[in-house]
Formats: sequence, structure tokens, C-alpha cells
Amino acid sequence: MKLRRVAVLASILALAGVISTVSPATAAGIDEKLAVMSSWSQPTATSYNAWNAARQHQSDWASYGFDWSTDYCSTSPDQPLGFDFRLSCQRHDFGYRNYKAVGQFPANKSRIDDAFYRDLKAKCATYNAFVRPACTSLAWTYYQAVSAFGNVVVSDADLQRAADLKERGELAAAKSRA
Repeated sequence: MKLRRVAVLASILALAGVISTVSPATAAGIDEKLAVMSSWSQPTATSYNAWNAARQHQSDWASYGFDWSTDYCSTSPDQPLGFDFRLSCQRHDFGYRNYKAVGQFPANKSRIDDAFYRDLKAKCATYNAFVRPACTSLAWTYYQAVSAFGNVVVSDADLQRAADLKERGELAAAKSRA
């Protein structure tokens, strides 16, 4: 019985020790925030994967005060011709919104745009070889739009050109199966 009381007391003391070392989350400093933003806006798969993991666990990053909001691909289709560009656009929005919030946007815009293009091409690589040219054509168009205008503005003609490429790819795929 005495041994059991000692074990319970030890558990209570251990829990009290843990509780006393926990402090409220403190806001991250600007240098820390910029370092994380930089690591998440590189045109690499590692950077994309780190950002995406954080996106899925936003509460872990609350002390940084990041803006996770998105309108995806702005006024252009988020899934043009069925190619899903949403996550690429979301990371692009993250970079633009957070660098603007800390007054560091102009110095980082081209890297954020380059990361966007890398993300789009990586997404296109997941589609079959027959329709991939249509996807990469759209990726290039989306990249050119953000590089020139700061947001994605895709014309009906751009979409039609990519749709024609996709249709030719689908026809070639059907012929190869026959």
C-alpha cells in the first residue's frame, strides 16, 4: 500500500514538473518568421513538402501569425481542363500574402513565382505523358501571368489552346491502346 502511494505521489510530482515548464506560446520574431517563410518559398520539392506539412498543421505555427488564406488561382480556373492547380496556387498565395505583410514582397516575388512554376510542373508530371503537354502549357501560361501581373489571368484562348493539346494527347493515348 505504501509503495502504491509513493508511485502515485511520484506521478503527481512529475506531472506538476511538466506543467510548470510549459509557458504560453510567444510570438515569433520577424527574423524567425522570415527564415521560415524563405524555407517554404524555395523552388524545390523539399520546400514544397515542408510548407504543405505546415499547412496541414497550421496550429503548430500559430505563434508566427501566418496568413493561410487563399483564393487559389484568383480569377483563373483552379482546375483548368481537370488539372488540379489548387495547392500550387495556395502556396503561391501564402508567399505573396505573408511577404507583403512584412514589407518584404518585392525582394522575394520572383522566387515565389519560380516556386509556383516548379509546383505546377511537378503537378503536371503526375499526369500521363499524352495529356502532360497540355498541362505544362497551362503551367507556363499561369507562371507568365503571375510574373507579369502578380496574379493568374488566363484567357479563353489560352485555355482553348491547352484543351486542343489535351485532346490530341487523349487521341494519341487511345490509338496507342488500340
